[in-house]
Amino acid sequence: MIQATRIRRGMIIVHEGDPCLVLDFRHVTPGNWRAMVQTKLRNLRTGISFEHRFRSTDTVEKAVLEEQEFEYLYSDGTSYYFMNTETFEQIALDEEVLGDAVNYLIPNLRLKVAFYQGKPIGIELPPTVDLRVVETEPGLKGATVTAVNKPATLETGLVIQVPPFVEPGDIVRVDTTEGAYIERVK
Repeated sequence: MIQATRIRRGMIIVHEGDPCLVLDFRHVTPGNWRAMVQTKLRNLRTGISFEHRFRSTDTVEKAVLEEQEFEYLYSDGTSYYFMNTETFEQIALDEEVLGDAVNYLIPNLRLKVAFYQGKPIGIELPPTVDLRVVETEPGLKGATVTAVNKPATLETGLVIQVPPFVEPGDIVRVDTTEGAYIERVK
């Protein structure tokens, strides 16, 4: 248990029995009232974000998560299947648990799955992923000086902005936190 005043962004706490990620927090002392901590939380089981106010004297439980390394196998349209790299046990996760991470999943991608009380609640992607460009408009010849980007659709369906020299079939490195083009892979 920790004091509510020690809550920080990125921390995972237990709120009403569910693990919640702290998205934002502020220590507030309004006028002659008692001090409080205003937080914005995201429930990791449901994905719903909400605001909650803790009194500065409240205590909260810090969630204990277990992370295991898994490899992405395939999707059947409704579920995404992963295999534990040590035990070879397979699990299926729904799109609501994965969120935007589905845009970066390619077969054989190694990642970490977070478990809370034995149940998977989310995944941690590697910082970058290499994806193939399946569709983009042709670049203009000699347009090497301009810094105008163009949209490109990747093999997972993700659409990002890429430089004009990127063509269909190229493999590009994408930042999984920003969803942005980093470089063309040779």
